[in-house]
Amino acid sequence: MGEEEAVGKIKHYYPKIGVAIVELSSELKVGDRISIRGSTSFVQTVDSMQIEHAPVTSARPGQSIGLKVSGKVKEGDLVYRDRRLCIAIRIKELVGRVLATG
Repeated sequence: MGEEEAVGKIKHYYPKIGVAIVELSSELKVGDRISIRGSTSFVQTVDSMQIEHAPVTSARPGQSIGLKVSGKVKEGDLVYRDRRLCIAIRIKELVGRVLATG
C-alpha cells in the first residue's frame, strides 16, 4: 500500500466560515494529517470535525462531516491522509502523555 490513502471527496464548501462538507470513503480521526487536492492543494491537520453540528473525534466511511479547512476548496476536490505522518503524530502525542504522567 502507498503512504497516502484517499479518505473522501468535497461535496460542498461554505466560504464565509471556511468549512467543507466531506463525504468519507475511509475512516478519519481528529489529529490525522490530510492533504486536499483539486482546484488547490494544501496540507493540514484535522483539528475538529462535526456530524450534524455535533463535534466528533472520528467518522466512518459513508458519513459526511463538516471540516474546518485552512484553504479554499471546491466540490469534487479529493482528500487524502498521509499515514506516515499520522502514525508519527500519534507516537509523539503518546510519548508526551507518558512523559507528563511521569
